[in-house]
Amino acid sequence: MDLRKLKTLIDLVSESNISELEITEAEGKVRIVKAGLMPAPTMMMTAPAAPAPAMPAAEGHGNVAAAAPAVPEVTGHVVTSPMVGTFYRASSPGAKPLVEVGSAVKEGEPVCIIEAMKIMNEIEATQGGTVTQVLCENGQPVEFGQPLFVIE
Repeated sequence: MDLRKLKTLIDLVSESNISELEITEAEGKVRIVKAGLMPAPTMMMTAPAAPAPAMPAAEGHGNVAAAAPAVPEVTGHVVTSPMVGTFYRASSPGAKPLVEVGSAVKEGEPVCIIEAMKIMNEIEATQGGTVTQVLCENGQPVEFGQPLFVIE
């Protein structure tokens, strides 16, 4: 969901007599609940039900061992997701990805698209350099703050 829309919804709930607001769309669900005496409402966002490849499905030793080495490999500047949505490497289906591993990027250059509530949001490089890792799969749901790319 667009961050501006989320802020507007939070403001609406906090300034009104509404105690709870829930919006469901194809990509996910947003639920804002005004807490007892707290001045601002609390918010819970859920993404569509899909397996998250970054999290091991079971506590088997093979899955944990495979996930552990991924953390130390991340060196350089990490571009993170500014919102919850669906990650796309290209601007349209079948198109060439905006960046590949080894691509030189400038600060402010689009590196991917995140679809949130049927709005396509271009995500820009926050630093110039060379893309060394792509950390998400095309079409994968992403969370706020989730690492997308590593740029050195």
